Amino acid sequence: MFHKEGGKIILIATTLTVVFLLLADHFITLFWLKKGVELIILGFLILILQFFRNPTRDVTISDNHVIAPVDGKVVVIEEVYESEYFKDKRLQVSIFMSPINVHVTRYALNGKINFSKYHPGKYLVAWHPKASTENERTTVVIENPVFGEVLYRQIAGALARRIVNYAEEGMQVIQGTDAGFIKFGSRVDLFLPIGTEINVVLNQKAIGGKTIIASK
Repeated sequence: MFHKEGGKIILIATTLTVVFLLLADHFITLFWLKKGVELIILGFLILILQFFRNPTRDVTISDNHVIAPVDGKVVVIEEVYESEYFKDKRLQVSIFMSPINVHVTRYALNGKINFSKYHPGKYLVAWHPKASTENERTTVVIENPVFGEVLYRQIAGALARRIVNYAEEGMQVIQGTDAGFIKFGSRVDLFLPIGTEINVVLNQKAIGGKTIIASK
């Protein structure tokens, strides 16, 4: 199953693959060279297809849990000052996505969207300390009955050139459903209330919609 955001790119990549395979078959006479070029072309298509995959996940919905919004590696767990919305200290948990991870963003908890804003910006590598405040990004705040307001931020990386955000202010959202998509790399930051019990550790692999990031 592929994400709808990849439809146009997959169609273009498939068309180009067929064209280049036909050209290689027609113009390249050396057998080993022809097969090598065909493998490279097919490898390119496979990379595109795997990037836009959207696996179905059974989510156990609970207001007492914050689940991972994306697949990737936990790279930050620390107390920080959140300057855009809360303007106070929060617990930040960041998940870095490599190009081979699933890049669907899922709602980390149930609730009402109180804030949703897009910020144009730079394309620093996603693990750069300033990426959270200087890169292209979207900031979304969900109000949940147990955790109160929780902020998550989609951040573009050095390869990412488009962030898709479905959250609109006033929406009621369901934990684990699609919240957006980040094309080609990046990370997501979660900002949780101080005192929240964190259930992951640094360098742990997180699975979007499955891994419990925090609980109460």
